[in-house]
Amino acid sequence: MVEKTETLVVGAGQAGLAASEHLSNNGVEHIVLEKDRIAEKWRTGRWDSLVANGPAWHDAFPSMDFKTHPDAFASKDEVTEYFEDFAKQIKAPVRCGVEVTKVKKKKDGAGFEILTSDGSFEANNIVSATGPFQHPVIPPVIPVDAPVQQLHSNSYFNPEQLPDGAVLVVGSGSSGSQIADELLRQGREVYLSVGPHERPPRSYRDRDFVWWLGVLGKWDLATVDPDTAHVTIAVSGAYGGKTIDFREFAARGMQLVGMTQQYDNGVLHFADDLAGNITHGDNSLLNMLREADEYVQRNGLDLPLEEESKVIIADPECVVNPVRQLDLEESGIKSVIWATGYRSDFGWLKADVFDTDGKPVHHRGVTEEQGIYFLGLPWLSRRGSSFIWGVWHDAKYIADHIATQQRYRFYQPGRSY
Repeated sequence: MVEKTETLVVGAGQAGLAASEHLSNNGVEHIVLEKDRIAEKWRTGRWDSLVANGPAWHDAFPSMDFKTHPDAFASKDEVTEYFEDFAKQIKAPVRCGVEVTKVKKKKDGAGFEILTSDGSFEANNIVSATGPFQHPVIPPVIPVDAPVQQLHSNSYFNPEQLPDGAVLVVGSGSSGSQIADELLRQGREVYLSVGPHERPPRSYRDRDFVWWLGVLGKWDLATVDPDTAHVTIAVSGAYGGKTIDFREFAARGMQLVGMTQQYDNGVLHFADDLAGNITHGDNSLLNMLREADEYVQRNGLDLPLEEESKVIIADPECVVNPVRQLDLEESGIKSVIWATGYRSDFGWLKADVFDTDGKPVHHRGVTEEQGIYFLGLPWLSRRGSSFIWGVWHDAKYIADHIATQQRYRFYQPGRSY
């Protein structure tokens, strides 16, 4: 038996739930299919101590607040509970444990056939809300049979799971920097491979950096700067929320190295780019502080001065004279954590809506293929698209589009509406 619905949403994370709310508000019949559980990535794909990178007042859907203090950074368990509660609040038609294996156009061209682990469906619209964090990426640098444990950040949960010995963390974005900091605080010897990054202030002049991104219009930037398309952002809500400073990490005993390049007979080689990457991060910090100061002056705001935030401490020895290679055995490195991102997988969607690199082609999530939509991707419509509150606004646009197209499809001349 084939079950029919107007719109099928694939995924019940933040994107899928946001889509469900707006589809319901538009009176659009729909079903949300989730192969695991609601917000599964927050349950099993994050380390134990992870907290949200933005304060609760900001990292929430406009239609429901977090239970925690507005200025606190919600734990991963609190985020999971939040999405579960939200699904109940909006009465989202979520079916968990159902994996979508194939979506294709019906033979008559009217809608789509959907094959799942729990039978077949038909729908006029497909909303891909699977997000960007599907398959962890580990660069093929160190052979899998090398005498060192290797794991991606999505498989790291706490220091106790690692063998005794030093740890190399590869990646200086939010995940890599937070994991390296946690290991250092636990007394581990830690090496951190630092690539290009931006390093915003956690807060400045009594305002969190998410507030500054908002008032400075940076959340609404429509396109990414090509020069920073692959640059990670080092920001953290851990330990109450502090500005990440790699020099401060080094002062506490962490060994910083450049980008990890190659492995040869037990020896890792690093690029000669550590000082440049650190400087780039400093410049991004200082530029944002400058823009914030200009905004305060321009708008006559009474916000406290914070000149100490502009102080850059001296380069540590590991930056002045960087290590270019490490013998894993001699350095005592027994494990490597790759905080190197993810790749998407849309193999289940059989439609001509991808470019030659397999990336979705769309405008604000709307594709040229009637009835196919994407939601939850970075920069879907603007910088804030992959954040909880940002995906909520993108979902509204897509749900409105679906409702409008539905109205066109149901139109009959002379009928009273």
